[in-house]
Amino acid sequence: MMSDRKIPNKWQSGVNALKAVQVAFDMDEKVQKTIRKTAVDAGLSPSDQIRLILGLPVNKRPKRPRLTVSLNEQDYQILAEKYGLAVDDQLEIKRKLMDELIAFVDDQ
Repeated sequence: MMSDRKIPNKWQSGVNALKAVQVAFDMDEKVQKTIRKTAVDAGLSPSDQIRLILGLPVNKRPKRPRLTVSLNEQDYQILAEKYGLAVDDQLEIKRKLMDELIAFVDDQ
C-alpha cells in the first residue's frame, strides 16, 4: 500500500491529481455554449470557468495557449497531397496547416 512508503515532494502534486475525480455534465446545448463562450472570452478553459461559477479556486498559472487536432496517417496523406509535400514531411505539413489556419482567421 502507498501509505507505507514516503512519496517524494516533487510527486505530491501528481498524487493529489490522482485523487481528483472528473465530473462530466450533459446539459442543454445553450448552457454548454454559453459557458464555453464565456470561458473563451475570459481566456479560461471551460473547466476553469465552471470552477469560477461554482466558487472554487482556479489555478492561476498561465496556460500555454494552443489549439490541438489529432491527425492520423490518412489525414497526413490528404494534407501532403493538398500541399504538394511528401507524406513523411510532417513538420512542413504542420507549417502549411498553421499558415492555412492563420489565413482563415485573417479572412474572418
